[in-house]
Amino acid sequence: MSETLDNPNNLINLDSKSGSKRKDMHLFAQTGIGDNSFELMTESEVIQFLRIPEISNSKNYHNVIEHLKKFRGMPRIHICRKALYPRKAILEWIKKETDVGK
Repeated sequence: MSETLDNPNNLINLDSKSGSKRKDMHLFAQTGIGDNSFELMTESEVIQFLRIPEISNSKNYHNVIEHLKKFRGMPRIHICRKALYPRKAILEWIKKETDVGK
């Protein structure tokens, strides 16, 4: 089986045998499909998403995120030893953490 990964359209060409019809498969998910429930943010993206620079006096925003993870149960998933933050889970966490009149 031959694979072609370096074409300009980000396609994989999977040929089971020479002379067979080309089967193309996209490497990247198309934007605008579904409800973005699997969209993952990096730490710097979640810092901007939560507007940490606007509301925190901390000089190190990483410490703010670490505090939210440790003491407030901020949702994340670890992939390849990196924490990623699902946008949908962050929004649900915000709803749960929101205090009304307390």
